[in-house]
Amino acid sequence: VFSAKAPPKSLAGRSPADFIASFNSFVSNPWRPVIWLVLFLLATHLIIVKGVEKGIEKSAKIMMPMLFVLLIILAICSISLPGAGAGIEFLLKPDFSKVDGNVFLGAMGQAFFTLSLGIGAMAIFGSYIGKDHTLTGETINICLLDTLVAFLAGLIIFPSCFAFGVDPGQGPGLVFITLPNIFNQMVGGRIFGVLFFVFMTFAAQSTIIAVFENIISFSMDLFGTSRKKTVLINGIAIILLSLPCVFGFNIWSGFQPMGAGSTIQDLEDFIVSNNLLPLGSMVYLLFCTSRYGWGWKNFLAEADTGKGVKFPAWARVYVSYILPLIVLFIFIMGYYQKFK
Repeated sequence: VFSAKAPPKSLAGRSPADFIASFNSFVSNPWRPVIWLVLFLLATHLIIVKGVEKGIEKSAKIMMPMLFVLLIILAICSISLPGAGAGIEFLLKPDFSKVDGNVFLGAMGQAFFTLSLGIGAMAIFGSYIGKDHTLTGETINICLLDTLVAFLAGLIIFPSCFAFGVDPGQGPGLVFITLPNIFNQMVGGRIFGVLFFVFMTFAAQSTIIAVFENIISFSMDLFGTSRKKTVLINGIAIILLSLPCVFGFNIWSGFQPMGAGSTIQDLEDFIVSNNLLPLGSMVYLLFCTSRYGWGWKNFLAEADTGKGVKFPAWARVYVSYILPLIVLFIFIMGYYQKFK
């Protein structure tokens, strides 16, 4: 996989510190991220305006399998790096001395976030799928694929962190720091690098489309406007509402709403992860199980329509009473851990 030849000029001689400096330099200049933000959101809304089937589904069928194959290649490259064994051990060997309530809360919060539970993204796409397969079976497939992709990402990030001496706790910017170091060691690293970030951009775009499509469909049903007009109005609003997050890394970096060292993105993440996602999930649970909402029988009939795994009818007590208490506990503990 690796070559003794000099890497491409665009990557040659670059150290992990160089990539960290490049990333920090990019986010510190307000206009460059704003320009890319606007271009990204415009491209996203151009897909949405075509609808789910002609827009996102058509492109996802090509890009997502290619991204998955590339993830496998990158994982192989990462675990082949000198010193990668420590990263693999860090990822796979549990340290139970560090397992506490925060770990479980963080894991549950990540589960809410990665599956977009509670904010309608899963619901809106669920409303578009056919009746051939049960919702329970489709849910299992989604969870398995999501876990597999997350595991592959871990095999890419953590071994490369230890191989190049990068702190694995640096956060979202880590992917822009460790991966270029892997590409720097690969034959054809420039090509793989371009392909990866193109595919990753589309993966991020598909996630955003899931959220935006929910907003668009809601607006169309509520106000009776056409898809084009709805996309235009909401597109402008979303661009404007996204600017504070960008400015939080540069011109508004002095505003630290969640304490020293925090950014506006941390505040927005807290609003979504600690509030909207668990509370939205609570609403879904009560709506599907309560006689004042959709009702358990209607939910069970819809979930079991088609071929595949059926939703267990015996789980009614758990879903109706125990699971809402768990979600409520996560919501309360999220506040406690954040502000104690």
